[in-house]
Amino acid sequence: MPSQCAVCKGKGLCGLPNCPITSRFHALKDTHPISDYMGASPSVFVGSYGYPRVVGGPLMINDSDNPLDWVKNKFSIDDIVSVRSRTIRGGSELDVKIPDVGKVQEIALSSKPLDIEVAFTKPINFDLSFDGTVIPTGLSGQMKKLDVIDNAKVSRIVDKCTSDIDLRAAEAARVMFENGTDVYKITNLLTSGLMGLERNRRVVPTRWAITATDTMISDSYKREVRRYPALQDYEVFCKTLYGNTLCFILIPSNDWRFEMLERWQKHSLWSEDEETVVVDGEKGMTKRNYSPIGGAYYSARLVVLEYLSSIGRCARVICVRDISGEYWAPLGVWVIREAAHESLKFSPDKFGTLSEAIASASQKLGTSFWVQKMGLLKDMREQKTLFDF
Repeated sequence: MPSQCAVCKGKGLCGLPNCPITSRFHALKDTHPISDYMGASPSVFVGSYGYPRVVGGPLMINDSDNPLDWVKNKFSIDDIVSVRSRTIRGGSELDVKIPDVGKVQEIALSSKPLDIEVAFTKPINFDLSFDGTVIPTGLSGQMKKLDVIDNAKVSRIVDKCTSDIDLRAAEAARVMFENGTDVYKITNLLTSGLMGLERNRRVVPTRWAITATDTMISDSYKREVRRYPALQDYEVFCKTLYGNTLCFILIPSNDWRFEMLERWQKHSLWSEDEETVVVDGEKGMTKRNYSPIGGAYYSARLVVLEYLSSIGRCARVICVRDISGEYWAPLGVWVIREAAHESLKFSPDKFGTLSEAIASASQKLGTSFWVQKMGLLKDMREQKTLFDF
């Protein structure tokens, strides 16, 4: 059974007033109370507490807010935590059913950070927030005034998709994604109530929007991938980013299946004296229940579906995420998404048999414990498909 910490990841399921694991990050603070802010706002954040009446507003930081930049510039975990500890989450009460939050939507729409001016109801203090899904922020405060002092620059495809009130959110997400809009921007647009049919537009808590964006685009890719011919060889990809090793084993097949194993090694972030292992998977188009692995499952699935679509092939996929103690701060599911991208962007090792692919993956991971835990492999040993003949 997975530990409660590995499932909760700082969301407070244990009932304690403060997470004993993430509380130690408060020692990293290097900020002072402030009453106002003037500077850049690259994105927005909407909380989920109290839904459907939620608190949301701009994220304020004069550094890059995009994980793609952090990976490109080789930021360390310390660098990222340092940047995010200075990030201010501004909030005011929003009704999700009335998504006309104009100034917040301006920030979400803009392809470049907008300059804003904010006054807070009282000086805000350090409040570093981690939960394993969203990117951490260092400070938060209730706003009494928000002024946008810059003009939004909106890309043509974003303007087209958000202006079309007859375009469903899933269709808009896929169109924008295929035209070069990254998932981080699409998540911001969904969070701000800027996507979908007019009657269905809602402000969406950021945590939910992250998984919803990955799911909408993945479902679109699934419909395509299931029609493609089977992959020709067994393929193995593996890469490590911020202590997260992502290994993909692609198995030639005419039917799409996905299974993911997540292991928190002993004494890693969400594990203590015993390692914690969580496994989840799916067959066909529908994932019935929210994954116990959390947002990492949906992010890894999207990246491998994007790869299969790009080569026009179908496969069954095993994904192993192995987390070491090097990953000492929960930075959000973007780490898994970018670790998957790093893995799949290189040419795979190709094999003619499943046993060879498993041996290669085990060598890259430094362990073969995962083999006996994968239901997909068990099914393949017990059942034959038309592809096997």
